[in-house]
Amino acid sequence: MPRPIDLRSDTVTKPSEAMRSAMAAAEVGDDWYGDDPSVNRLQERAAEVTGTEAALYVATGTMANQISLHVQTHPGQFVVCPREAHVGSTEVVSSALLSGLAFVHVPWGPDGYATAEGFRAALEPDPFDVDVAGLVAVEQTHQVGGGVVTPRSEMAAIAAEAHAAGFRVHMDGARLFNAAAAAGVPATAFAEHADTLMFCLSKGLGAPIGSVICGDAAFIREAKRARVLLGGAWRQAGIMAAAGLIALEEGPKRLHEDHEHARLLAEGIAAIDSAFVDPRRVQTNIVFVDTAPLWMRPWEVLERLRDEGILVNVVAGRVRLVTHVDVTREDVEGTVSAWAKLAAEAAGRARG
Repeated sequence: MPRPIDLRSDTVTKPSEAMRSAMAAAEVGDDWYGDDPSVNRLQERAAEVTGTEAALYVATGTMANQISLHVQTHPGQFVVCPREAHVGSTEVVSSALLSGLAFVHVPWGPDGYATAEGFRAALEPDPFDVDVAGLVAVEQTHQVGGGVVTPRSEMAAIAAEAHAAGFRVHMDGARLFNAAAAAGVPATAFAEHADTLMFCLSKGLGAPIGSVICGDAAFIREAKRARVLLGGAWRQAGIMAAAGLIALEEGPKRLHEDHEHARLLAEGIAAIDSAFVDPRRVQTNIVFVDTAPLWMRPWEVLERLRDEGILVNVVAGRVRLVTHVDVTREDVEGTVSAWAKLAAEAAGRARG
């Protein structure tokens, strides 16, 4: 039986042979004591490539965000973030449970990302000092917006608005390196506009596990304490950190391939029916497809594609397809063919 074409997420990647070898041979120690040399090297390298003072290796992106929000806010405060940002949607119950936070959502602009103007309005102080914000959070890339990149100029403007109002900025940079690859700049070009940030090793960079929190030394010291309180202390985590080091060095070099595959995928599906997707809005490795031309609900399309050996996800009422290191040009062509088959079936139903 042929392997499925897995476009559910860039978290489904398998570690490379180089990663597996590095994991088997990794130098390890007890990271709770700061004794794991592989973890320490990963944290030092992560701080270097983001231009920050220090970094902390954690298990997941959600843990990275939740620690960052917890350290920089107080219970009863709001976090101001873009509409449908991960921290203010998927993670909203985690923030309520762990930190007593709620969220104010900034609407997207016409290009799929929130703007400084939207943040300015959301940061207006409450004259009664009841609805009080504690932090501004941005997302890079903005996943539900279609994997779009918030431009550096807009990031700078958002940071300026936040700092003028007295707030720090946290960047959910789960796909930070996708944004950097798409913009043709180093990750520091985006990181410099955030006070704290996280990025995932286990998405486009291809590592099997882990994310990294970055910021100033005082923040990372508190983040490490919060990680322990949340049950996230590592022991011999260098086994995973060794793969993360390879992902951090090698992963960014090939992200343009994922972006090209996503564009080809969008162009192929749009050629079947332009109402499915606008390829001009595909900037990185994420393609959202509207299923209305098939006269089918997104979850029905998911099931039909699964029958064709293609795994996808449904996010915000649309079918989401995500390219990654394990997706080939042939996989893209096979997926487009499956969409053409669904479209032909829909046309047949309409005629019959």
